[in-house]
Amino acid sequence: QVQLVESGGGLVQARGSLRLSCAVSGRTFSLSVMGWFRQAPGKEREFVGGITWSGGNTFYTDFAKGRFTISRHNAENTVYLQMNSLKPEDTAVYYCAASLIASGDFVATQAYPYWGQGTQVTVSS
Repeated sequence: QVQLVESGGGLVQARGSLRLSCAVSGRTFSLSVMGWFRQAPGKEREFVGGITWSGGNTFYTDFAKGRFTISRHNAENTVYLQMNSLKPEDTAVYYCAASLIASGDFVATQAYPYWGQGTQVTVSS
């Protein structure tokens, strides 16, 4: 089992920044990829970006490139999502998720069996 706990959400003005954290516990040796997703009211959950647990390689969806950065501190079993130049349309509940598979479609929610509880990010205009 893997447990994930997000923190760091809140209210921020447009063009501001936030850093979300995801504390990982449990069978961390089995992790392959950590993903960040978000879900706005009335919309489907969408992929933001991901990082490989061992190598730290990152990949992002188009709207995140250049504004969001994912990093990890393996010694502390923590993954971060640094969000800059935030826009009102970034308002959503943000989730971290853990995958165990070696390869696959890591932008799909189905690749991640473990999820955190989510943290609300609200960007005011």
